[in-house]
Amino acid sequence: MRSIQDSVEVLSGVGAKRLEALHSLGIYSIYDLITHFPFRYEDIQVRSLDEIEDQEKVTLKGRVVTQPVVQHYGYRKSRLSFKLALDSAVIGVTFFNQPYLKDKIYLEEEIAIFGKWDGMRQSLGGFKILGSNGDQDSQDFESVYHVNKSIKQKTLLTLIQSALEDYYAMIPEVVPESLRQQYRLMSHKDAIKAMHFPQSQEEFQQATRQIVYQEFLIYQLKLQLIRFKRKASHQGQPIIYDVEKLKQFIQVLPFELTDGQKKVVNEICRDLRAPFEMNRLLQGDVGSGKTVVAVIALVATILGGYQGAFMVPTEILAEQHFQTIEAFFADTDYSVALLTGSTKTKARREILEQLAEGSLDLVIGTHALIQDDVVFNHLGLVITDEQHRFGVNQRQKLNEKGTNPNVLYMTATPIPRTLAITLMGEMDVSILAQMPDGRIPIRTVWSKSDQLLQALTFIEKELRKGRQAYIITPLIEKSELIDLKNAEEMHQKVVDFYKGEWEIGLLHGRQKAEEKDAIMHAFKDNRYQVLVSTTVIEVGLNVPNATVMVIQDAERFGLAQLHQLRGRVGRGSAESYCLLLANPKTEIGKERMQIMTESTDGFYLSQKDLELRGSGDVFGVKQAGMPEFKYADVIKHAEVLETANRDVILMLSDQTFFEDSDFTSLRNYLDSEGNLAKKFQ
Repeated sequence: MRSIQDSVEVLSGVGAKRLEALHSLGIYSIYDLITHFPFRYEDIQVRSLDEIEDQEKVTLKGRVVTQPVVQHYGYRKSRLSFKLALDSAVIGVTFFNQPYLKDKIYLEEEIAIFGKWDGMRQSLGGFKILGSNGDQDSQDFESVYHVNKSIKQKTLLTLIQSALEDYYAMIPEVVPESLRQQYRLMSHKDAIKAMHFPQSQEEFQQATRQIVYQEFLIYQLKLQLIRFKRKASHQGQPIIYDVEKLKQFIQVLPFELTDGQKKVVNEICRDLRAPFEMNRLLQGDVGSGKTVVAVIALVATILGGYQGAFMVPTEILAEQHFQTIEAFFADTDYSVALLTGSTKTKARREILEQLAEGSLDLVIGTHALIQDDVVFNHLGLVITDEQHRFGVNQRQKLNEKGTNPNVLYMTATPIPRTLAITLMGEMDVSILAQMPDGRIPIRTVWSKSDQLLQALTFIEKELRKGRQAYIITPLIEKSELIDLKNAEEMHQKVVDFYKGEWEIGLLHGRQKAEEKDAIMHAFKDNRYQVLVSTTVIEVGLNVPNATVMVIQDAERFGLAQLHQLRGRVGRGSAESYCLLLANPKTEIGKERMQIMTESTDGFYLSQKDLELRGSGDVFGVKQAGMPEFKYADVIKHAEVLETANRDVILMLSDQTFFEDSDFTSLRNYLDSEGNLAKKFQ
């Protein structure tokens, strides 16, 4: 029985060689072939000379008034020339290296040619003949596909036409009828046909709406089913903590929680008490108070009789968190330990014994926490800070230290909502957008790259107030050696400028981890007043005394990274400054620098970064598992993504998806792909 999932080899003209060529384009089934959509369309409507511009791609139609002549020159090069009479003029037409077209051109016959118009020469550089003997194709648009050396456009188009003729009736309708009517969507089969052969701009737009919505609907459903299954499985460990004792802990904190922090604490605590394991992402801009939220979650865990683990990417960050949490725990019975690669053997042995017997409540550390000999007695909550810095396997290894422990990921890299929905749809997401009272916004100034001496003079004024400063050298992709050279040259310039009056540190990627830690500690202790660094400067490095950051050649960085770097200052009570030295060459580059001077909102900046640079360049999402859609684009079609996300959450929230006959085709589609859509008990 034939199916839309049949191999393309069933089509006439597809032998072993062509099958291999199609496979190289990711085309295996009939459905793969008919959803290999054009990436652009040529407007092939016949035009008149008085409405076209020089160097424009156009279709002209006229009568052949001279015999076509082929001239050969060079190695296998040729020029085919003839004259074409239009209504208002006679023009020259030239085809290069297509001598075989001579047999399709007849004197006094009418012909339509697509090519590039040369206004100076009054001639057309021909690309292709669209119709002859008056047999002009009625289509106004011609599809252009991604192909390779092994398969030509014309061949691919012929195969698509053949597949649509044979399999059109078998194309399934996946989007439920209720949603098709609600959004006035055309059928999927008509949308596919119109994507390849649009009869008008309006038909193409309607086809696009259907294809994009269906892609997002199916993808969101797959993600949300993972989330739904986790919550319905009841395999977690409910942490029933003493609510009054947790409130008492919060009340003795040396500051009032923001409304945003209270909301997020409630979301997390509700998850902790639930019978499923928590899988939550906490996003918070630099300085928004994520650590305090994490501490409250850990205290709730301890009060419920469980242990907590807090993993961070670097030793200096682990030490900072340890010192912070140790201070919070000062007047409590809760115990906390620090475990890193630098922990001495005797202390490490004691920590491991206390974890195994259950007498240690909380351990904070680096990837040292995932070593095989680290065994917990009753692990209830795992927190991973800057979770994108750890590989999936590393995070999973820590999660497996307990029996379905609750998991909280934290990041100070604000992720635009469209990317969060796409990349982390199976997670619950909490957002801390509000800043605690007392945070003074960082003043950001953009100057030309040659203003370094003025920047160093400004830094000196701050140093005389007892402050410190960072100087970040430019990022050169994939070239750590050039990064190092830039940093060393900058370090020497700064040393020469200050003539030994201040201590200048140097930090770069080729130093060993211990050396980097030692330098950052020295800067934190004010043994260095200025730190010259490449981008290895760590997220989370907390030096409240640093009030100035200078970023050389700032146009080389994305907005998200500039914001992360800028977040190293402004962590104390004094006013802080970020000086961007940049000579952007493009209008987008200038716009990005201007945006940085106008906003300190990380979420706004990350969204602008996404719009200006594209999803593949922001946060390395290509490496982070960004899904490949056939046509949908999370930036261009962000509103449709949000709509599909809402629709899926609604259909899963009341079991409608599992029971309503309107969703039968959608359930069957997911079943056929191995994404079982059965009702989870």
